[in-house]
Amino acid sequence: MVSWIISRLVVLIFGTLYPAYYSYKAVKSKDIKEYVKWMMYWIIFALFTTAETFTDIFLCWFPFYYELKIAFVAWLLSPYTKGSSLLYRKFVHPTLSSKEKEIDDCLVQAKDRSYDALVHFGKRGLNVAATAAVMAASKVSQLLHLHLFLDHKKGQGQGALSERLRSFSMQDLSTIRGDSSSAVPPSVTVRTSSKQSQPKTSRSASEGTGSSVCTCCSVCRLLRDCKWSC
Repeated sequence: MVSWIISRLVVLIFGTLYPAYYSYKAVKSKDIKEYVKWMMYWIIFALFTTAETFTDIFLCWFPFYYELKIAFVAWLLSPYTKGSSLLYRKFVHPTLSSKEKEIDDCLVQAKDRSYDALVHFGKRGLNVAATAAVMAASKVSQLLHLHLFLDHKKGQGQGALSERLRSFSMQDLSTIRGDSSSAVPPSVTVRTSSKQSQPKTSRSASEGTGSSVCTCCSVCRLLRDCKWSC
């Protein structure tokens, strides 16, 4: 862990910041020799950074791996060894010169394919975004219609409930009126019935007496033995 931290600090300070400052001075002074020197260093350092990404994963277990990285960066920067210039002139420049045409063609094809892919994915992204917007709008409209429908049903339910309560209240009032009209004291009913029954009884009795007298008188008139005075 300590070796990893030290190697990262060395690469950051001596492998990046120090060459960047001297590259700035070379550009400012317009010294072609220094400019070429630091340009060769940045090419080698770019390749080193690319290789480091994979070697840190697969070779980190190797003994003194991080110490070797520190030594390699120092070798590249040393004005005595001139490691970056040596690597560039011996390996990098000949390889790139022989493969330059193929590399340029590959870059042009990659650029065209990337542009086409970007346009294609951009169109697909716009289509997906438009479809999502339309679906979201439709869902919102459906939710609004459902909300309005529920409000309408709720209003109808409240109206039906009020009508039902009103009908119930009218039934209760009619029931109460019927109960109050039928709730007459029994004594009054008995008295009324007795009063009404008495004339009928007397009337029936008088009718019975009259009918008997009239029958007797008729018999007497017929037999002329009537002992009663009609």
